[in-house]
Amino acid sequence: MPRLVIGITGASGSSVAVRALELAREESVETHLVISSWGLVNLKHETGMTEGDLKPLASYTHSNRDLACEIASGSYRTDATLVVPCSARTLGTVANGTGDTLISRAADVALKERRRLVLALRESPLSPIHLRNALAVAEAGAFVVPMSPAFYTLPQSLDELFTSMAARLLDHAGVETSALPRWGEDLSLKRPPGSA
Repeated sequence: MPRLVIGITGASGSSVAVRALELAREESVETHLVISSWGLVNLKHETGMTEGDLKPLASYTHSNRDLACEIASGSYRTDATLVVPCSARTLGTVANGTGDTLISRAADVALKERRRLVLALRESPLSPIHLRNALAVAEAGAFVVPMSPAFYTLPQSLDELFTSMAARLLDHAGVETSALPRWGEDLSLKRPPGSA
């Protein structure tokens, strides 16, 4: 069974994180969930959900302050770490290797152990500092995947948009899901809007 760390920070986009947890659960992926304090605030604001609402979606939950838990160690095997949404602050912490929270430490572990790290950056516009930090983590092996939706899937609702974004992030984390329409495999993606 794949083992995935999912971190939720205080940037906007927590609905995509919720959908990623749901999709991972559908695919029988073991998930270790960590939510920052500002991630909890934004989760409540954007979705009306609390940490307690997310617990049933994750295999395990950890405090962002618990640097002694298993996912803070490189000897604990995980397949990937996904930070969604990833704030510019968290990006900067990861880029500088400080690991002062469990989310940033888990990301640091993924980099040093040469495991998949997917940072769903949610910031706009990007300053030169953000761009330098994004380049630094990309050069270290991370996927920097801005939370920008794909419109070629012709989403008919916000839920479809969140689902396609979450599925794409999981794809980069090495988790396959049938919720991800793929160009060339799904003929409906080649159909112009309004055609039969």
